[in-house]
Amino acid sequence: MVDVADKLAYFQAITGLEDPDLCTEILQAHGWDLELAISSFTSSTQPSASSTVSDSDPPDSRARTDSASASGPITAPAPGLAWRLVTLPISVISGSLGLISGAVGLGLWAAGGVLSYSLGMIGLDSGQGGESSAGLVSVSAAASEAMDFVAAFEREYGTRGPNFVGEGFMDALQRSRNAFKLLFVYLHSPDHPDSPVFCERTLCSEALAPFVNENFVAWGGSIRASEGFKMSNSLKASRFPFCAVVMPATNQRIALLQQVEGPKSPEEMLTILQRVLEESAPVLVAARLDAEERRNNMRLREEQDAAYRAALEADQAREHQRREEQERLEREAAEAERKRKEEEEARERAAREAAEKEAARARMRQEKALSLGDEPEKGPNVTQVLVRFPTGERKERRFHSTAPIQAVYDYVDSLGCLEVENYNLVSNFPRVTYGTEKRSLTLKEAGLHPQASLFVELN
Repeated sequence: MVDVADKLAYFQAITGLEDPDLCTEILQAHGWDLELAISSFTSSTQPSASSTVSDSDPPDSRARTDSASASGPITAPAPGLAWRLVTLPISVISGSLGLISGAVGLGLWAAGGVLSYSLGMIGLDSGQGGESSAGLVSVSAAASEAMDFVAAFEREYGTRGPNFVGEGFMDALQRSRNAFKLLFVYLHSPDHPDSPVFCERTLCSEALAPFVNENFVAWGGSIRASEGFKMSNSLKASRFPFCAVVMPATNQRIALLQQVEGPKSPEEMLTILQRVLEESAPVLVAARLDAEERRNNMRLREEQDAAYRAALEADQAREHQRREEQERLEREAAEAERKRKEEEEARERAAREAAEKEAARARMRQEKALSLGDEPEKGPNVTQVLVRFPTGERKERRFHSTAPIQAVYDYVDSLGCLEVENYNLVSNFPRVTYGTEKRSLTLKEAGLHPQASLFVELN
């Protein structure tokens, strides 16, 4: 980091440039090779015999160059990309689209060998008397001016020329960036005597117009209009017709790749534009590849996010299903436990009731056995009674002949041989059922004395 700061300070001291962002961009464009950056800067700022004139040229030199260009073509070395570095005064920058506050971000396109310069995109220089620059042109006004220029150009020269976009300069610059193309700029001076011939024979030529349409985004503006006038000031156009090739750079700047001032033939323009296109091709290809990589990365991230969301939803669905299954099993277990407890309670209750019933029957048998008293001895007033049970078992006992038939029932109950309470005692010959209405009869009255044979009939 210290080495970078030292290089930046040394470059500023040698070149006299005060803008640290601009110096950083120049050094980055030359791979932080200090010697190469200084050599490129000093060579690019030297006055040349080209028809394009540096701002540092004195007025008499500029005049000589213009007149020489008018007298005939001058062969000059082919300039590289960003052949001239132009820095605008602070009044122009402060009147531009917020270049200081960073209102407009163009991003980074310019790479190796491309130098950019601060440009008050559509801002005016300070007026006379030190007045501040004019207000910004609104987007709608800039687009309206661009559409007016396109309509006027087509009325005057037809539709054979470049396809100038009907939108403001910033929108056109953004369009070129999105299309990975350079921006071809034409500033039209309606009062200049060379403008009609240049438009008719050069811009609308069958050789140049299709080439521009295929390889560039074209933007044009009249210097009579607000934005066209501001662009001519920003680009420091000194002769007309004026053309330039620019591309987005960084820190609210554009890279000036080529500017052409004065009339040119279609062949000369085509040669210049072809050279610029060839020299800028690596930058455009790199930008396109970088954008494609970003799109691929974005698509990959979207696919990964979609896969993650799908996996998350699947996990959530499985977790929901697992919870539902667990809740179902818990409900079933709780229901089974409830039933088990109910059945256990029912069994306990039944066992308790059975025990209570058996105890009651035992008490009843005991009470009835006690109520019978002792079995009498044989005698004339004693009746011998034989009782047969459904199981084939037989029981025999003696009763007093005056004992009621109910006593025989009590005897049967006291034995505990029956599991039922509802039964009747029945005699065979003759068949007589000794039901409830006959239980009060004595054995003698019922004709069962001196002996009787009865069997138990279950109801």
